[in-house]
Amino acid sequence: MYRIMFVCHGNICRSPMAEFVCRDIIKKAGTEDMFEVSSSAVSDEEIYGGIGNPVYPPVASLLRCKGIDCSGKRAAKLVPRDAENYDLFVCMDEGNVREAVRILGARHKNKCVKLMSYSGSDDDVSDPWYTRDFDTCYNDIYRGIKAMTEKLANKNNDPA
Repeated sequence: MYRIMFVCHGNICRSPMAEFVCRDIIKKAGTEDMFEVSSSAVSDEEIYGGIGNPVYPPVASLLRCKGIDCSGKRAAKLVPRDAENYDLFVCMDEGNVREAVRILGARHKNKCVKLMSYSGSDDDVSDPWYTRDFDTCYNDIYRGIKAMTEKLANKNNDPA
């Protein structure tokens, strides 16, 4: 089983979208038993008094339109002990990779990858917080996760 943590800056847009899109893809592929997925942030900006904000409403709405329920998800921060509980930290952009490595420690660097690398691209996942383009973000995430899950489902060695 691959234990995957999707990572973005605040854990209210891209990484929860990736978490729930991944859950949907693996469910439809019948590979749920091969993956455990979650998501977190490299920042605590969306966490107040220990309680994380819910998924950003336009993201939740887009997912609902795709038949994906993300209700109950709240922002959570990536913490050093996550390195022991997850095999792979799939980051939305280069800055997230750097921050994930900083939080988890340099010895876990090989566990931190950009999502789009699975689709053969060095691009970052489009950030709808700034662009307001939630469809492009969804398409980036869908393409990256589809490639990632297919690759990992057919791989018998190290996930990174």
